[in-house]
Amino acid sequence: MAEEVQKHSVHTLVFRSLKRTHDMFVADNAKPIPLDEESHKVKMAVKLRTEYGSVLHMPTLKENLREKGGPNTGDPYEHKQYSGNQGQEVEYMVTGTHLYPSGPGVALTADTKVQRMPSESAAQSLAGALPTSQSRLDANRTAAGVGDIYRHAGISERSQPPGMSVAIVEAGGNKNSALMPKKAPTMPKPQWHPPWKLYRVISGHLGWVRCIAVEPGNQWFVTGSADRTIKIWDLASGKLKLSLTGHISTVRGVIVSARSPYLFSCGEDKQVKCWDLEYNKVIRHYHGHLSAVYGLDLHPTIDVLVTCSRDSTARIWDVRTKASVHTLSGHTNAVATVKCQAAEPQIITGSHDTTIRLWDLVAGKTRVTLTNHKKSVRAVVLHPRHYTFASGSPDNIKQWKFPDGNFIQNLSGHNAIINTLAVNSDGVLVSGADNGTMHLWDWRTGYNFQRVHAAVQPGSLDSESGIFACVFDQSESRLLTAEADKTIKVYKEDDTATEETHPVSWKPEIIKRKRF
Repeated sequence: MAEEVQKHSVHTLVFRSLKRTHDMFVADNAKPIPLDEESHKVKMAVKLRTEYGSVLHMPTLKENLREKGGPNTGDPYEHKQYSGNQGQEVEYMVTGTHLYPSGPGVALTADTKVQRMPSESAAQSLAGALPTSQSRLDANRTAAGVGDIYRHAGISERSQPPGMSVAIVEAGGNKNSALMPKKAPTMPKPQWHPPWKLYRVISGHLGWVRCIAVEPGNQWFVTGSADRTIKIWDLASGKLKLSLTGHISTVRGVIVSARSPYLFSCGEDKQVKCWDLEYNKVIRHYHGHLSAVYGLDLHPTIDVLVTCSRDSTARIWDVRTKASVHTLSGHTNAVATVKCQAAEPQIITGSHDTTIRLWDLVAGKTRVTLTNHKKSVRAVVLHPRHYTFASGSPDNIKQWKFPDGNFIQNLSGHNAIINTLAVNSDGVLVSGADNGTMHLWDWRTGYNFQRVHAAVQPGSLDSESGIFACVFDQSESRLLTAEADKTIKVYKEDDTATEETHPVSWKPEIIKRKRF
């Protein structure tokens, strides 16, 4: 016969349930653990040295210690009073490990005793009385270069605590650190650049002028247009020298080789052509792109041509054999611009998928993808002297550092679709936009020192105001722009301008650094 099930009162069941619950949750990890005195002392000692090490040996007011019950009451670190002061009424207690005074051979007398409010002259005379040491000179040198150290470490001066800096004074080989007020760091003042002015307008094309390039000898320049022609112009006089026909749609890119008498062009007809300028004829075609070809560039040291297209790829071609060496795939939208350089990374592309890619030329693969832009990247330019580059997008112009594409700064304010960028050796960056505006920037500081909006050619609509391409000539004294009013405009620096007549209206808040 089965055992009878023992019956319990509701009261017993409730208390059993409570006991089980208590046993289950009594070891609650959220509850604070009991404080271990030894561990707490070690932790506080480490924290004290880490965070306040530089000021530990500064004098401490005795009054403050009295309030806390004297120097030794409740002091886990057992700071000792200097023996020379025992039996005397002292104004300050020395709490650091270095005894005061730290100079060897300087006795603690009424003259050297630190007063409650030492005057500046007394402090200077005391510092002068202490023996000179090589370490004092080294410290002075270090203290003077703190800002430089921060800058070289890649940390902006703004990252230091505003209004405070540590000044180091050596006294007989031991350091006494004192916090001294310092003026808040300011942004670097931009270099002065003379303003640029329009001095020539060249007409001749029957459609939008989409691309422009200056030949290495600086004698002439070449333009490509929506009228399907390529025109060569004399740079000095602005007169038309030659027209080349062969493309069956808008010409989107032109470049002149410095290594051979060749001109390369590409267009919306998917064609990439090589022109021999001794015969003024096409001698090679590069077949492979599946859609309009938007840009091209020549490698500066090896005979390869790089093109970018609406088919989301960039292609590398052997100039002589016409073979496609690599197809650079990875972008997810049209590739709008491509640039080459001799150093790594040798190829840089900007795309309508809002990314910039730095490519490994040998492997034909992406090294780095930069995703900071929020809108299409239509323009990329490499600085001729620095190992840096800039990219243009409707959200911002951004500057980057090679080889890994580290972000430098934003150039904000050109609120338009930026089609083109150009930079010269003096650090003048030019951005040209779809609405016909052109902004000129100081490369180092990102200061926008001039804004230009040239009038459209007579007979054109105001809506035909747009800059598609701009380039400096080889002397960097002329700036040429290719525009939507079917003209080429030539700008030069204003020779009569000085810093007095055109001062920099510089305001630190204009410059926005380190902001994504």
